[in-house]
Amino acid sequence: MAENFHIKKYCHIKKQTISVNGRILFEDGHQDFSVFIKNAYKILKTTYPKFFKMDNLSKLAFLAADVLLKNENLNEEENNIALIFSNRASSLDTDRKHQAAIENSDEYFPSPAVFVYTLPNICLGEISIKHRLYSENSFFIFDRFNAEYLQLYANSLLRSGKAEKVLCGWVDLDENSYDAFLYLVEKEGEIEHKTEEITRLYNIL
Repeated sequence: MAENFHIKKYCHIKKQTISVNGRILFEDGHQDFSVFIKNAYKILKTTYPKFFKMDNLSKLAFLAADVLLKNENLNEEENNIALIFSNRASSLDTDRKHQAAIENSDEYFPSPAVFVYTLPNICLGEISIKHRLYSENSFFIFDRFNAEYLQLYANSLLRSGKAEKVLCGWVDLDENSYDAFLYLVEKEGEIEHKTEEITRLYNIL
């Protein structure tokens, strides 16, 4: 009989709102994502100075992960939590900004910081550094939210012992349109880690 795993908690960031397990932690009327996410960072008392150097996709992923992990009593040296993230367009939002800088012949000065953040795995790296995560991490590109793939991959990592917990989800951003849904899966929890339950939670807001 296959071992069952459970969703311990989940986070949504969209429509100027941040919630955990359906409970709103932060709301802001700003339509501009940059303003919204900076205000959320301050109100939620996130502490990570490199946050302000990140591109918007990384800020979105980092804050969603931080909300879920900050009260997990993590080890100060090493934590066996895997990351499985996904979206529909990789880091396209930042790629456009980098391309615009290259094409501007009058003010040609492409920022190294912008170029670095054209890689979607950078946001995984920042989360891993902040919370000392040393397990597997992957970032996949799908046409839409793929609950089945997340469920199968996370359960495989847990069954094989490659991770004690897995932080999974969807982190998508295009200018001021954004949608983050992350959840933490482990052995204990009230919600069984099934495709239909993952899809239900994703569609709550």
